[in-house]
Amino acid sequence: MISIRPATLADLDALVHLEAVSFDGDQLSRQSYRRLLRSESAQVLVAEQEGRVCGSAVLLFRQGLAAARLYSLAVDPACRRQGIGRLLVQAAEKAALERNRLVLRLEVRIDNTEAIRLYEALGFRPTGLLPAYYADGAPARRYERVLVPNQRPPNYLPIPYYSQTLDFTCGPACLMMALKYFRPELSLNRGLELELWRQATTIFMTSGIGGCSAEGLAVAALHHGLHALVLTNDVRIPFIDTVRSPLKKEVLRLVHESFLARLHAAGYPPRYTLFDRKDILMAIDEGLVPILLVSGYRLYGEKVPHWVVVTGYDEHFIYIHDPYIPEEMPFFDGQHVPIHEQDFLRLNRYGRAGSRMMVLLSDQGDRLRAWHG
Repeated sequence: MISIRPATLADLDALVHLEAVSFDGDQLSRQSYRRLLRSESAQVLVAEQEGRVCGSAVLLFRQGLAAARLYSLAVDPACRRQGIGRLLVQAAEKAALERNRLVLRLEVRIDNTEAIRLYEALGFRPTGLLPAYYADGAPARRYERVLVPNQRPPNYLPIPYYSQTLDFTCGPACLMMALKYFRPELSLNRGLELELWRQATTIFMTSGIGGCSAEGLAVAALHHGLHALVLTNDVRIPFIDTVRSPLKKEVLRLVHESFLARLHAAGYPPRYTLFDRKDILMAIDEGLVPILLVSGYRLYGEKVPHWVVVTGYDEHFIYIHDPYIPEEMPFFDGQHVPIHEQDFLRLNRYGRAGSRMMVLLSDQGDRLRAWHG
């Protein structure tokens, strides 16, 4: 009889052996398994047959997000064709739902036809191709399954993804995604990332390098040929409460006034309004790219402002491109990340005052000026 249970540190030897007999490369090490078994953001499941570990599944979770990732699925070659892989995937789905994750994602080698047949039979749908994903250069196909019945496909904008390469460039990384969406020929690299940061930065913020305000990002977008409209419910100077020095406050004021002057001169003065979910989804429907300020605390437990790109929605989720990827997550984990609507309402504000900021971007000025959200 085959049973599925959570793994413990006592299974460490069996898990490492399973990796060795199941995969020629890209194996999880003993150290990696030890870390996963102790992590609150991971869960390891094992399949047992007559007291022997014959399969494993590794799940990863990320704070504030409605998606889980099936990071690894392994079945001992001597135990295959007994439905063990199916049982592990179904157990992984149950574990994801128990943590209120309503989407399960995974990647699989494009030549692993047996695994692909299993995932497709279980209702996973392909969502993309990842070239040279594995150590030997083999591509991977990405799959996902929404664990909610009768779910309609999301309304996506096909916005390219870019992961920020520096701690302080979430805003510029979001702007780069929008630029690439409207100008597919554009090359995305760290040089452009830093150029946009220099154009959009507030100079100072908290105790370190300055972040980017909505007004600064809009000015940088205008400089690079896009049209940009700022929506905010806060008439104060962005982030001024994060610094104590009178000199730094004065610098923030001067920078902000400069941004405002350039936006007014371009015909895009900020709109001071309490926008909501309806306005964001309306922007998506009209082909505008929304860059949104969210609470870093809600996503990572860090009290910092953070910029994301809203890429789509469906009846349950708002989808975002998050440019920040924790070290333990792979490159693509920030793409079209689903956030449940209830969590999104809490995420879409920053600071004690509940500041909301959004930059709407378009390559057509008339469309943006006529926007009536």
